[in-house]
Amino acid sequence: MSLSGKTLFITGASRGIGREIALRAAVDGANIVIASKSAEAHPKLAGTIFSVADEVEAAGGKALPLQLDVRDENAVREAMATAAEHFGGIDALVNNAGAIRLTGVEHLEPKRFDLMYQINTRAVMVCSQAALPYLKQSASGHILNLSPPLNLAPRWFAQHGPYTITKYGMSMLSIGMSDEFKKYGISVNSLWPKTIIATAAIEFELGGRDAFKRARTPAIMADAAHAILSSTDRSITGRLLIDEELLREQGQTEFEQYRYDPQGGSLVPDLFLD
Repeated sequence: MSLSGKTLFITGASRGIGREIALRAAVDGANIVIASKSAEAHPKLAGTIFSVADEVEAAGGKALPLQLDVRDENAVREAMATAAEHFGGIDALVNNAGAIRLTGVEHLEPKRFDLMYQINTRAVMVCSQAALPYLKQSASGHILNLSPPLNLAPRWFAQHGPYTITKYGMSMLSIGMSDEFKKYGISVNSLWPKTIIATAAIEFELGGRDAFKRARTPAIMADAAHAILSSTDRSITGRLLIDEELLREQGQTEFEQYRYDPQGGSLVPDLFLD
């Protein structure tokens, strides 16, 4: 189970879960395309495509930082071509870039819905289309979308329905593309955390840094993503996976090391999980 020599194209990889997936793969000696809008330092958010590229190289991988807005399909196609030329192909696409606003229909600005739809749902289609010619040439091509299981309980729609449907759109594309791309030998899955993860999304949308005391680190998502992306022969495909559940399937039994705060309280389940 190694990603040595494999090329991963990761959107939104300048921080959070995307960065952690990149660094985990870099330990194997993978080639990482860090595709994100963040080319300059942000006053509130750590990380840029260039800082993560340095971290990837330090961890043992090879890095290609590319500034990219996943809403621009022409830029996405150009970025995929640049990445494939630079590394000699693309073996995996990780659709990690996301936008969130936990607001109901009554008060959500339409332009904010447009942003979430474009970055969450539409970008999965656009990036997958652009990566497909290269994934077809891989011995074990993968598409991994960071999106949840399809829980249709009304409470997941009542409070933030617009966000919910843009994330569920990603998951439905996972199911569809797994079957559509079966003839090419490409695996397609979704991955979601069992508990909240200590990221900027939690800090700014779900309770601030105090919530980190009851969260896990992004490392658990990175380990789960590694297990998926290093699988072969479509042994894992068409699934809406939960990080801890997948790792248990792989034989892992200890999870305390993923706690952000070892002295924190009970872990909080993530959105869309009962």
